[in-house]
Amino acid sequence: MRIGIDVGGTNTDAALMDGLAVVAACKSPTTADVSSGVVAALRQVLTSSAVKASQIEAVMIGTTHFTNAVVERRRLLEVAAIRLGLPATKALPPMTDWPADLAGTLGRHRYMVRGGHEFDGREIAPLDEAEIQRIAGEIKAKGLKTAAITSVFSPVTPTMEKRAAEILLNEVPDLALSLSHEIGRVGFLERENATIMNACLANLSRHVVASFRQALADMAIEAPFFISQNDGTLMTPDHVERYPVLTFASGPTNSMRGAAMLAGEKEAMVVDIGGTTSDVGMLMHGFPRESAVAVDIGGVRTNFRMPDVLAVGLGGGSIVRDEGMRIGPDSVGYEITKKALVFGGDTLTTTDIVVAAGLEDIGDRSRVAHVPAKTIAAALDTMHRMVDETVDRMKTSADPLPVVLVGGGSILVSRDLPSASKVIRPENASVANAIGAAIAQVGGEVDRIYSLEGTSREAVLDGAKREASEQAVKAGAAAGTVKIMDIEEVPLAYLPGSATRIRVKAVGDLVIA
Repeated sequence: MRIGIDVGGTNTDAALMDGLAVVAACKSPTTADVSSGVVAALRQVLTSSAVKASQIEAVMIGTTHFTNAVVERRRLLEVAAIRLGLPATKALPPMTDWPADLAGTLGRHRYMVRGGHEFDGREIAPLDEAEIQRIAGEIKAKGLKTAAITSVFSPVTPTMEKRAAEILLNEVPDLALSLSHEIGRVGFLERENATIMNACLANLSRHVVASFRQALADMAIEAPFFISQNDGTLMTPDHVERYPVLTFASGPTNSMRGAAMLAGEKEAMVVDIGGTTSDVGMLMHGFPRESAVAVDIGGVRTNFRMPDVLAVGLGGGSIVRDEGMRIGPDSVGYEITKKALVFGGDTLTTTDIVVAAGLEDIGDRSRVAHVPAKTIAAALDTMHRMVDETVDRMKTSADPLPVVLVGGGSILVSRDLPSASKVIRPENASVANAIGAAIAQVGGEVDRIYSLEGTSREAVLDGAKREASEQAVKAGAAAGTVKIMDIEEVPLAYLPGSATRIRVKAVGDLVIA
C-alpha cells in the first residue's frame, strides 16, 4: 500500500492506493506550516480506510513549495553565481535578464572565470584555479552559504565544474554547491539560470524535507517517502535537498499521470480543472508531453523537463459576466464557499451555473433559482467552447483524441466535445494529482551533444540508452523494469563533426526496501 499526497496552494490532496486500486482519498486545506496539513490528510485517509500506519510501504509527495518561494521571492538565499567561460560568454553576465527584484534578493554576486569547453570537449581556456581560490575568499568574507557553478558545455564535459567545486569546498567546507551539469540541459543561459535558482533554495529544501519527515513521524509512518519531480518520476528526500528545482511543475504532471491511470489511456488529452484555471496537456505513452521551449519560472527563463501545459482562466470559482457570454479569468478561488451564490454569497460563478442547470447538487439550489435560463445556456456554451478550443490548440493533429477530465472543477464539462473522440470522467478524478504521485516511477535522462565522427549512430544511441538506464537504477528503479520511454535526435548542422543532440529518457518501477 502507498499513499500519494499533493500539496497545493489551496488544498492538500491524499490518496491511499493498494496496487492500482484507490482505497481512500480526501482533500484537506493546505496549512502555512505544511506539515500539519499533511498530517490532517494522512489521518483522514488512514481513519476512513481503517488501514494501520504499519501497512504503508511508501509515501509519495508532490509539492509547490519551491515554485511558490521563487514566485513570491521569499525564503531565498543569496548566491555566488560563478561562470566558467572567459574569454567567451562575457557579453551577458549571469542574471542579466532576471527581474530586478529577484536578482536583488539573490544579491547579484556574479563572478566570471576563464575556462569552459567546446561541444566536442576541447578547452576554451584552462581553468583559472587561482581566481577560484580568490572567489572562495570573497564568499567567506561575504558570509554566503551557497554557490552556483556553470561551465560552457558542462553536460558534455563536467571536469571544470567538478574541479572548481573541489577548490571552493577546500576553502569553504560548509558551502552548499549547485553544479549546472547535474541540473539543466544543453542551453547555456537557461542551464545557468536553473542552477542559480537551485542554489538559492538550498536552505528551504532542507526545511521542507524536514517538515515532511516530521509529518510522517507524527503519524507513526516508518515507510520511506519520495518526492515527485517535474517529469513525472520520483526523487529521494536526499536528492530533493540537493536539487529542489527539479520539483517545479510537478503538480500538473501528477494530475496527468493520475488521469492516465484512472482512465486507462496512454495517448489522450487531459483537462485538469481547478478552482481558478484549467490546465490542458497531452499524454504520450502515459507520460505528459514535455515542453520543447524555454519555461518561465518567476520571470526567469529555464530549460527544465516541464510538461507542455496550456492554462486557461476557467475553474470552479470563475466569475460569470455579461449574461454568461464572458467567464473568468478572475475567480473567487478558495473563497468559493463564501462568495458563490449557492453558498449564500453574491457572486455568480461557474459552479452556480452547473447547479442552476440541475447538473450538480452543491450548496443551496434555491439561491440560484433567479438566474435566467438564457444566462445558464450561454454560460454552459461558453465553458464548453473554452475547453474545446484549448484542447484543439494543444493537439498535434486534427484527429480526435480521448479527453480525460480531472480536478475538482471537472463538473463544469457535462457534454461531449467536438475535438474529442470521447470524454472520460473517471472515478476519483478530483484527487488525480495525489493518485499520480502515488503511482509515480523512477527515471533517468541523458541530454547531450555527441560527435558522430569516427563512430556510428547506433553505437552512440546504445551508449546514451545505457547511461539513461543506469541513471534510473541509480535513482532507485528496479533494473529489470527499466524501459526507454523517449528518444529525441536533433542534427546540428552548424557544428562540425556530424554533431547531434541526443536526449534519451528511461523509466522504471521503484524498488522499496
